[in-house]
Amino acid sequence: MEIEEVYSSRQLDKVEGKAINELIARSQQVIPDPDRWLDEEIERNILLTSVDAVLNWARRTSLWPVVCFPACCAFEFITTEASRFDLSRFGMEIVRASPRQADLMITAGTLTWKMAPQVKRIYDQMAEPKWVIAMGACAISGGIFASSYSVVPGYNRIIPVDVYLPGCPPRPEALIHGIRMLHKKIARESIAEGE
Repeated sequence: MEIEEVYSSRQLDKVEGKAINELIARSQQVIPDPDRWLDEEIERNILLTSVDAVLNWARRTSLWPVVCFPACCAFEFITTEASRFDLSRFGMEIVRASPRQADLMITAGTLTWKMAPQVKRIYDQMAEPKWVIAMGACAISGGIFASSYSVVPGYNRIIPVDVYLPGCPPRPEALIHGIRMLHKKIARESIAEGE
């Protein structure tokens, strides 16, 4: 079987010459320096931030709450954890049983003087940095039991409190608002100031 030549040598030279002439015509302009393009790309896409911003972003988007609910406001927290309010969108889907794995204590309910040392012990065992939300009237001021001899008139007598959520009990929306307030507070912190 013989192969037929489509082009003769002379026709092939003409086709190649035409392609070369077209390339020469298209190549009259200098191609921009790739380094200049790279510099512009870096300036457009580089992200400048601070160590504070990165650490605070990581801390506020992955708060790990610890169990510290001696009374009734715990049910509102449970509701907040459920699918309707979904605390997992804030990185808080698992409530820690161990304070050593937690950095957020949400205190809810009446605290008696007999229970106060255990709450203080839980707080002391939490890793730094740590935050506290006082949820409900009992956690803030002792609530309706404040005048009792056995009730602590607010968790802030035992541990430092970062956010107060008033109500008896506060609704899940209030707890979410309090968590968002804590996020804003964490975003303003600086590692240079010491923690």
